[in-house]
Amino acid sequence: MGRRDRWGPGLVAVAAMGLAGVLVAACSSGTPTGAPSTTTTAAPPSTTATTSPGSVGRTDAAGTVWLCRPGLVDDPCTANLDATTVRADGSTTVTSARPAPTPSIDCFYVYPTVSTQSTDNADLTVQPAEIAAAVAQASRFSQDCAVWAPMYRQRTEGSLAKGLGNDPTADAVAYASVLSGWRDYLAHDNHGRPIVFIGHSQGAAMLIRLLRSQIDPDPALRKLVVSAVILGGNVQVPTGQEVGGSFQHIPACQSASQTGCVIAYSSYAERPPKDSLFGRPGQGVSLQSQQTAVTGQSVLCTNPADLAGGSGPLDPYFVSSTSPTAGVSVTTPWVEFPDLYTAQCETAAGATWLQVTDIATAADRRPRVTEVLGPTWGLHLDDASLALGNLVQIVREETAAYR
Repeated sequence: MGRRDRWGPGLVAVAAMGLAGVLVAACSSGTPTGAPSTTTTAAPPSTTATTSPGSVGRTDAAGTVWLCRPGLVDDPCTANLDATTVRADGSTTVTSARPAPTPSIDCFYVYPTVSTQSTDNADLTVQPAEIAAAVAQASRFSQDCAVWAPMYRQRTEGSLAKGLGNDPTADAVAYASVLSGWRDYLAHDNHGRPIVFIGHSQGAAMLIRLLRSQIDPDPALRKLVVSAVILGGNVQVPTGQEVGGSFQHIPACQSASQTGCVIAYSSYAERPPKDSLFGRPGQGVSLQSQQTAVTGQSVLCTNPADLAGGSGPLDPYFVSSTSPTAGVSVTTPWVEFPDLYTAQCETAAGATWLQVTDIATAADRRPRVTEVLGPTWGLHLDDASLALGNLVQIVREETAAYR
């Protein structure tokens, strides 16, 4: 009953080639040669996003190609949000939801590895895989924020599959592309509005670099940070601490009323093995964000089901067209499966991860997630979906608390 990748061939294609460990080699790209860090002073805030739908094109005057932006025709980040809740007994409830008409904050989203182009770096053509990723991971946040998502020249699946372990150029191209989109947004579109950063996998690695070089050292920009949601990206901290390591001034979120903080985790159904790609400092995706193993550092885990550090119920949302529904009729774009999993951050044998536990009874016919890519990847493909309801609620509360 496990699901496949929700946004196209995705990393499933890499696993199908028998390259379960390829991300370690592909992300070992050395020191990139991307654009240098700069300090930017934020403009006075504008409280609303007022661009009307259909009023802007996908490519702006600076040349940035936008996957999502306010006013874009057929913006995947403002797709239909109606959901069917399927409970353990098979009963259902349909809930309607809509993007906020005048959100007070922005979300800056960087999507994961989805490109199947034959080059080492993707071009900026918007394809179904990027659209599907934005719908699955970013669109539900549009209930509370205006989502901005630049296309970027990410490392492709082909680049990973070749095991380019010493290719700083491909990583530099990807990051420079994200940085260009960020600088364009900040200069022309932000207007001092608060920001939630959202990224998964390669997108998380790009955001770690962006936050570390552009936002963390800049007090004015740090004031704009509502939070950063960095999933499957290996944010590193001194063991037992909430800040340091990847970021010197952006701590872990410990409550939904805290702002200027980071939510980060990688989900597993069991303890990650020694060669896991996530949850261990300096391994796997850490290398793509230019992080190495440092004595005394661990990977940060913040539990979206209980930011204070305990165990709590996950609120999973999945795109219904790609999710089994246990024979239940679902006509909405989304399906929610409450009371199916709990989550708790755990640390053992040098790894820190979000332990996802199936709490359903044997009579519960709802589908379960599985480690589709094997134990080294864990539940990576479902990092966002498993806690999507929790994350949206946290962002809502953080927005209310933001000063």
